[in-house]
Amino acid sequence: NPLEVVKTRMQLQGELQAPGSYRRHYRSVFHAFITIGKVDGLAALQKGLAPALIYQFLMNGIRLGTYGLAESGGYLHTAEGSRSPARSAAAGALAGALGAYLGSPIYMVKTHLQAQAASEIAVGHQYKHQGMFQALTQIGQKHGLVGLWRGSLGSLPRVIIGSSTQLCTFSSTKDFITQWEVFPSQSWKVALAAAMVSGIVVVLAMTPFDMASTRLYNQPTDAGGKGLMYRGILDALLQTARTEGIFGMYKGIGASYFRLGPHTILSLFFWDQLRSLYYKYTK
Repeated sequence: NPLEVVKTRMQLQGELQAPGSYRRHYRSVFHAFITIGKVDGLAALQKGLAPALIYQFLMNGIRLGTYGLAESGGYLHTAEGSRSPARSAAAGALAGALGAYLGSPIYMVKTHLQAQAASEIAVGHQYKHQGMFQALTQIGQKHGLVGLWRGSLGSLPRVIIGSSTQLCTFSSTKDFITQWEVFPSQSWKVALAAAMVSGIVVVLAMTPFDMASTRLYNQPTDAGGKGLMYRGILDALLQTARTEGIFGMYKGIGASYFRLGPHTILSLFFWDQLRSLYYKYTK
């Protein structure tokens, strides 16, 4: 979670400002840790922990469960029995989109809470939420269900690309390693190596959309709950590219890798091992 806090703030730093025209409160991942700890206090590194945990439970439970059902049902393989990368990517995308959409209100509140900072190191729009339940209640009372799901459609490309890339790369790499007998087919090293490759690929593919999604969720709104800075994720990407350059689209990539790399490796590795145990003792 501390890495998620750092990533969120680095993605909001210098929002729609040309490079060199603003003060950089966070110069690197490690500098951000130190700065937040000194100014906001060590507890600030765990801001948004409750919604972050709930979102991961919802999103990954639905995503991995749905993908697993598609795989066990044989929908990801061709008539010849080989795995179809296109079907794997499509299943991963649909599973990820479903999980992300249902968990969108929780993710939005998580973003708001993690962006909140002392004025001297604040970046992006500052909401004044007191906690997850207060934030959800306030947004719901003020803007209704539309307000709670604001930014949800913009977050879908982030998760669709991330989920399809992650699961397709993981499955394809596993098949490649097994086919070329890099490790014994039943070895835990197969899943571990595939997860490591998947972690690198997913961060590179997902970061621009993750950055844009963070900004969509955190932007200020008018009385009707409509965003005042961006019309959607494409507009957020285009505005960022025009004002901050290509590197602006990859803000927070260091924190993303330190977070998503281990997360991808551990979650996919244990998911694969648990599935293997399940099939071993139920068939």
